[in-house]
Amino acid sequence: MTKFFNEAATSGSSTAIEWQGGTGTFWAWGEFDGATVALEASPDGEIWFSLGEPVSFSDKGVAAFALGPCRLRARIADAGEVTSISARV
Repeated sequence: MTKFFNEAATSGSSTAIEWQGGTGTFWAWGEFDGATVALEASPDGEIWFSLGEPVSFSDKGVAAFALGPCRLRARIADAGEVTSISARV
């Protein structure tokens, strides 16, 4: 599995990875403290698209997705004082 975040405590985006296409699983867990973590995709690494509610969590969660070749990253929004989120794909 590829790590996007390992106990991240602040809002922001992870480093993007190259997705070869196909099905995948997005995992997120930890202390959210009001934060949301979401999976995003990009055709070029500059313009990013949220993949929507099925892969956006405000508590620990896991979801499957299917995409063609693209770049993927995770984004944390609204991190609180005790946020500590890990996310993998």
